[in-house]
Amino acid sequence: MKKDREAGRDYTHPSRRSVLYGAGSVIALSTLGLDRLQAQTPAVPVQSPAPAQTDSEWTHYAGNLSSTRYVPFDEINADNFNTLEIAWRLPTKVLTARFEGNLQSTPLLVNGRLFTTIGTNRTAVALDPETGEVLWIHREEEPGRSATRRGSGHGVAYWSDGRAERILYVTPGYRLICLDAKTGALDPAFGENGVVDLRLNDDQDIDILHSELSLHSTPLVARDTVVVGAALSGSANPRAPANDRGYVRGFDVRTGKRKWIFHTIPKKGEFGYDTWKVPEQADNAGNGGAWAEMSADPELGLVYVPVELPTGDEVGIYRQGNALFGESLVALDIETGERRWHYQFVHHGMWDMDISCAPVLCDLNVGGEQIKALAQPSKQSFLYVLDRQTGKPVWPIVERPVPKGDVPGEWYSPTQPFPTKPPAFDHQGVQEKDLIDWTPEIKARALAIASHYKLGPLFTPPTMIKPDGPWATLCLPSFQGGANWPGGSYDPETGIFYIFSKTVIDASGIARNPNYNGKNFEYIQAFFGETPGTVDTLGADIASRRHGASRDAIDAPIEQGLLSIEGLPLNKPPFGRITAIDLHKGDMLWQIAHGETPDHIRNHRLLKGVTIPRTGQAAILAPVVTKALVICGDGGVFTDEQGRKAARLRAYDKATGKELGEVFIPAPQTGAPMSYIHGDRQYIVVSVASSSHGGEIIAFRLPNKTAEAMPVGLGRKLADA
Repeated sequence: MKKDREAGRDYTHPSRRSVLYGAGSVIALSTLGLDRLQAQTPAVPVQSPAPAQTDSEWTHYAGNLSSTRYVPFDEINADNFNTLEIAWRLPTKVLTARFEGNLQSTPLLVNGRLFTTIGTNRTAVALDPETGEVLWIHREEEPGRSATRRGSGHGVAYWSDGRAERILYVTPGYRLICLDAKTGALDPAFGENGVVDLRLNDDQDIDILHSELSLHSTPLVARDTVVVGAALSGSANPRAPANDRGYVRGFDVRTGKRKWIFHTIPKKGEFGYDTWKVPEQADNAGNGGAWAEMSADPELGLVYVPVELPTGDEVGIYRQGNALFGESLVALDIETGERRWHYQFVHHGMWDMDISCAPVLCDLNVGGEQIKALAQPSKQSFLYVLDRQTGKPVWPIVERPVPKGDVPGEWYSPTQPFPTKPPAFDHQGVQEKDLIDWTPEIKARALAIASHYKLGPLFTPPTMIKPDGPWATLCLPSFQGGANWPGGSYDPETGIFYIFSKTVIDASGIARNPNYNGKNFEYIQAFFGETPGTVDTLGADIASRRHGASRDAIDAPIEQGLLSIEGLPLNKPPFGRITAIDLHKGDMLWQIAHGETPDHIRNHRLLKGVTIPRTGQAAILAPVVTKALVICGDGGVFTDEQGRKAARLRAYDKATGKELGEVFIPAPQTGAPMSYIHGDRQYIVVSVASSSHGGEIIAFRLPNKTAEAMPVGLGRKLADA
C-alpha cells in the first residue's frame, strides 16, 4: 500500500468514530463539545418504535430508483400550506467545527428512521423523523488524503435483505463506507472492516493519497449491487490530458468485493475505442467521470450512468472525434457492468455539458403505444426522452449542422443532436434580442458589452481570445446549466415532468497556455486578466470577478469578463424558472419564474420608476412533487415586508404553475427537498444554507392542534444550544 512519501506514515486506514445516542443523551448533547461527544463509548442503541402502517418510505436519493422525487400524499395542500410550522431543525454547526455554507444532502426515510450526511466533514447520521433526535453518528477521519469533492455530499444509500440493514456512503477521500443502519457501526463483513478504498482495484495506477478521484453523489444500490461513480476536480483546465480516470464500478453489497468495472474511456479493443479519431488519444486521456446521481430499473437489470467529458471541458484537441463515452448516458447490466446501450447527447463537447443528474424513469403512453422510457434533463436545457430498454429516442432526435470554431488543432463535430420533442425548457444561445433592455440606457450598454464577444446559437464553440475582440464566446445556458445535479421530478399519475433551470450567461474563450511544457495543455480555457494582453486561467468560476462594485458601472470603460451592468445580469429574465412538461405528449404545459426579484434588482438605481416582471433567482434547485403540489425553495434571499432578509419554500399548482402558498425559510434551499408520512402526519424536509447562514436541515409539518406545544427532540434542542 502507498504511504506518505515524506513522513512514511500509513494513511490507508484512517480513523473512524461511531456514536450512538438514546433519549437520555439529549441534555449531554446540548452541553458538551463535539470532540468530547464523539469520544464517548458507544452505548446500546435505543430502538426506534415500530413504524405505523401509514408510514411511507423514501429509499433513494430522489425517492426511488426511478428518481421521480414524487410522493402520493395530500395532507399538505393548497388550503393549508401557509400554516406549515417547523417540526424540528438540525444545524450542521453542532456536528462540525467548519462552517457549512452549501448543505446539499437529501435524507432517506426507511423503517421509521431518517438517514443522511451532514456537515463539511460528511458525517453520517440517523434521525428520528418526528423530532429530529439524533439516533447515531458516524464520522470518518482521513488525514493526508486529498478530497476534491468536499462538503456534505448528497446523502447516503440504503440496502436491506429483510433482516440486515445497511447504510452506504462515499467519503470526501473516496472511500466507500458500509454501516449497520440500526447502530451506525461499521459492517465487519464489508470490505476491510466496513470500508472499501475506492482508489484501489480501479484498473489504473493511482496515487492513493493525492489522487483527484472523489465523489459527492450517493452510491446506487440495486439487486444487491452497489454502483459507484467518480468525480474529479473541475476540468476546465485539468493539470494534464493524462489525468486520473473516472471509471464506474459495481460491488457486492454484502462483501464489498468488486463485481465489475466499466471503463468510461475505452481501452484498446473495447467498444467505443475507435470513436477517438487520433490513434492512442484514448490511451492518454483522463477524467470521463460519472459524478452525477444514477437511476436503475431492477426488472430490466439496468443501471443508467451519466458520463462527463474526458479531458478537458472546453478544449478537445486531445480527444478528437466523438470520443465515447463523453457526455453520454450509458445503460449497464447491473450484474456484470456490460454495456447494453448508450446515447451521446453532445458530440465532441466543448461547453462543459456533462450529464449532471440522474434520468427519470417513466412509463409513457405515446400515441397509444406503451413505452418504458426515461427522461434525461441536461445542462443545455434539452430533455432527452429515450426508450430505456433500447436507448432509441421516443420522438426523433435529429442531427443539425452547428458552427465551427477557430482553435488551432481542434476538431469540430459538423452536427449535434437536437430533440424535436419536448421543446427546450430554458433559453439557448445568445443573440442581441436576448440582452437586457429594461431602459434604453441599459439596452445600449448591454449591446456595447456584447459587441466585444462572439454571439450565436446553441453549440457556438469557444473562440480564440484576441485583444481587439472577440474576447470570448457568450454561452447560454452557462457552464452550470440549465439543469444541474438535483435533476427533475415526475408525477407518474399524470405523466407530468417538472424541472428547475437557471438562465445565466457565461463566457468561454481559448488562449495558448503561457506555461505549456509539452505535457500539459497547449491551449486552455482562459480570460484576459487585469492587465490587457495577459492571461488569467479559469480554474474557478469566472463569476467571482464579474460583479465589481464600480468596474461594471454603466458609464465605465467596458472591461473584459464583466458581464453585468452595475450588478444587473446581461440577459433578460427569468433568471430561475420551473417548467412543467407533459411526457405523454412531449408538450410544455407551463413555465413560471421561481423566486422573488432580488433586492439588488428590485431597488436598483437604474430602474427607479420602471416596472419589471418578477425575475426569479438563479440557483441549482429541484422541486419535490406531491399528490397535491409542486414544492420548491428559493435559491436566493430577498427582503420581505417585515424587513427580514431570507427565502421562501413555495407551493405551486401542478396543472397551471399558479403559486398557492409560501413558508419562511431562513436561507436559500441548497439540497433537493423530500417528503414523507410518519405517524399519520406529512413532513416536508429541506436543506438550507448560505454564505452567512450555516447549513441546517429543516422539517415542516402542519400544526398539532391537540398539543400544547410541538415535540422538541434532539435536533431542536441542538439548534437552540
